[in-house]
Amino acid sequence: MRRGIAATALVASLALAATACGGSDSGSDKSDGPVTLTWWDTSNATNEAPTYKALVKEFEAANKGIKVNYVNVPFDQAQNKFDTAAGSKGAPDVLRSEVGWTPAFAKKGYFLPLDGTEALKDQDKFQSSLIKQAQYEGKTYGVPLVTDTLALVYNKALFKKAGITEAPKTWDELKADAAKVQDKAKVDGYWGSTQAYYAQSFLYGDGTDTVDAAAKKITVNSPEAKKAYGTWLSLFDGKGLHKADTTADAYAHIQDAFVNGKVAAIIQGPWEITNFYKGSAFKDKSNLGIATVPAGTSGKPGAPTGGHNLSVYAGSDSAHQKAALKFVNFMTSAKSQTQIALKNSTLPTRDDAYTAEVKSDPGIAGFQTVLPAARPRPALPEYSSLWGPLDTELPKIAGGKESLDKGLSNAELAIAKLVPDFSK
Repeated sequence: MRRGIAATALVASLALAATACGGSDSGSDKSDGPVTLTWWDTSNATNEAPTYKALVKEFEAANKGIKVNYVNVPFDQAQNKFDTAAGSKGAPDVLRSEVGWTPAFAKKGYFLPLDGTEALKDQDKFQSSLIKQAQYEGKTYGVPLVTDTLALVYNKALFKKAGITEAPKTWDELKADAAKVQDKAKVDGYWGSTQAYYAQSFLYGDGTDTVDAAAKKITVNSPEAKKAYGTWLSLFDGKGLHKADTTADAYAHIQDAFVNGKVAAIIQGPWEITNFYKGSAFKDKSNLGIATVPAGTSGKPGAPTGGHNLSVYAGSDSAHQKAALKFVNFMTSAKSQTQIALKNSTLPTRDDAYTAEVKSDPGIAGFQTVLPAARPRPALPEYSSLWGPLDTELPKIAGGKESLDKGLSNAELAIAKLVPDFSK
């Protein structure tokens, strides 16, 4: 989706090497002098970064002895870049860490425990499930900055045209509604994704997961998982159901179709709210419908909890760590989170940031209502990496290049290499 990556890769690599603060002047404790922090922000450079840059200026104005070297790092590159930088003592002082990275980097000793520090002094203001998600082996390694989950987002006008009065609550109801949309509105009713993250709700809806972390067992090829993925596969074939897109630009194709009224419903997260509003179908923001993902055979819907924490590099010197803790507290405060929500349409992680003004955004208000169905990820450092094998196999399955049984067997073998102490 990003253009020009190849042309700018070398420049970006050099810039990151030059601006990684942890290894630049962290050899001595300069507690009596000014401190320059480096923050790697992994937010969208176009839609979200300007808000964070403005907050950095506010922080610097209020803290004259601290400067912040802001670096926007492409999200899809940040995990590997930080892993490499931290291993060579050259990491930034603060990282906007995806929630799945937090336990993995904590296990490696790259993140500073934040319990009892200034960064977490407002801990009771945050949603407890999000604090738990930032923990590893009983210690907290990140302060939740933004949260997200998946929902069924739909075009109210197209649903109304098809005679649909409420969002479907099960996958079977979604199939029936998709057929109605095609009959009455003459567009596709639903377009699914082949990405593993988006298929996760099917697993939760059938009461299972890729692994059972507590039992240390791989469950991606279990009867329950096969049933769940069978339902997922069935949503690519039928009246009003769009054929699986297995191209590299599939995400962009699905998004473009939805925002321009070419498909009535998709599964998506709140990070796309601002882009929804840019589409022709949602010039009137109230046309955007947001509902809990449909439930599977368990009768209970479930969607993965996502989002980002702010974490502090354990390799920085004490002066940088002290300044970083102050910075993290400022960026995750109710005032800052409110400003971020209003500008970026992302979901706050603290209850006191859901002001009346924030909730006046129909996108934020809608996604807030589906958060109860969000399921925190287990504190398993390898958990997020388990989607990698599925991202390889699911497009093949959906594209008819291999059977469901074969694809899940392949995924099981690959996952076993990632968690070798788990049984099958």
